[in-house]
Amino acid sequence: MSNHTQQGPIARTLLPRGLYARAALILFLPVVAVTLVVGVMFLQRHFDGVTRQMTSSMAHELDFVARRIELAGDVTDARAQAEAIARPLSLDFRLPVDPAPEDRRAWYDFSGRIVTEVLRETVPRVVSIDLASNEKRVDVALMGPFGPYGLSFERRRVSASNPHQLLVLMVFTSLLMSGIATVFLRNQLRPIRRLAFAAEEYGKGRMVPYRPSGAVEVRSAGTAFLDMRNRLERQNEQRKLMMSGISHDLRTPLTRLRLGLSMISPEMPPDAEDVTAMEADITEMNRMVNGFLDYARDEAQDRPAETLAAGAFLETIVADAQRAGQAVRMTGFGGDPQGLATFRPDMLRRALENLIGNAVRYGSRAELDAALGPRSLRIGIEDDGPGIPEDSLEAAMRPFTRLDPARKRNSAQGAGLGLAIVNDVVRAHGGQLRLGRGDRLGGLRAEIVIPR
Repeated sequence: MSNHTQQGPIARTLLPRGLYARAALILFLPVVAVTLVVGVMFLQRHFDGVTRQMTSSMAHELDFVARRIELAGDVTDARAQAEAIARPLSLDFRLPVDPAPEDRRAWYDFSGRIVTEVLRETVPRVVSIDLASNEKRVDVALMGPFGPYGLSFERRRVSASNPHQLLVLMVFTSLLMSGIATVFLRNQLRPIRRLAFAAEEYGKGRMVPYRPSGAVEVRSAGTAFLDMRNRLERQNEQRKLMMSGISHDLRTPLTRLRLGLSMISPEMPPDAEDVTAMEADITEMNRMVNGFLDYARDEAQDRPAETLAAGAFLETIVADAQRAGQAVRMTGFGGDPQGLATFRPDMLRRALENLIGNAVRYGSRAELDAALGPRSLRIGIEDDGPGIPEDSLEAAMRPFTRLDPARKRNSAQGAGLGLAIVNDVVRAHGGQLRLGRGDRLGGLRAEIVIPR
């Protein structure tokens, strides 16, 4: 347990903290590992094999010269035959020589170990091999019947030429590709930094221009941020409008009440007509306050969604409206009436009740139709009222907006929150509210489309 707790902080301390540094580590660490593994494996397998093969061929030539020397009758004959054979084979012959006590090679000469090993295995007469005195030549001392003699040749005949070129090429290519990858990585991380900067600035109360860009996931996060920011700004604006709407809408009935109270004298009690007018003002104020509270409550609610049968849910709403005396009926349901849809029933009920209330208030009757598709639930409510002009449809969904000339109220005034509440409920479901002219009744048609 203690080991895990110790390893966690150590790993967090060693790992870089920035996203760019971590992404670079994820990118470059495999490149370095692959370069090292390939380099080591290639040097071990390829260069060792090539060096062993070349040295074996050279060892046979040295053995051939050594056998001819052993067949010579004297030193002069041995020197003559050795030089006659060594010269065409590009070998330098020396007799006598003073052999080194042991083999010599540089510490970094990895292929020299294989050269020494193969020469000693193939030519038993080898006394010593010198690879350090001259790195471009190989000096081999052998023991013959007339004393030690030497044969030397160029090093490139037993070792692959320029073996470092592979490593240089690998390192150069790795650096080049790493540089290109760094440029692409920087371009991919720039949208994330822009998103973080926009979110940080918005947290400080400043709005900076931001447009989603980059990969699909970053664009999705950027779009979600913009939706959240727009929703918060809309809520702030609606809160300001609500405060101004409260002060504006309550001023008129309060003024009438103040005027009515000022006209009441202690000696003469108010007549029934004045009392009725003041009660009507109080009722209107109560309705306005309830509308404001409903709107604020819908903004604050965040109840979980439920999966219900859409057809039965809509039939219940229509039946409740009919019991309340509203002239509304359900004309049809497309799809399976028992089909399930996921939504927030309380919020959707309030939105539909607002639409039905508006429909029967501004018209004489309303009709509701619905269709359940594979991906969405569509609910339409249509009335036979005067409708809303097309250039005022967008303004009608704003809170505290009244279109009196277009709607011609035939009942008491409202607070201008009906369509605003519906629009916010639909937005909370990730759907869309559409307003337009109805085809059947000719009035306003409000259509709700929410994901299933």
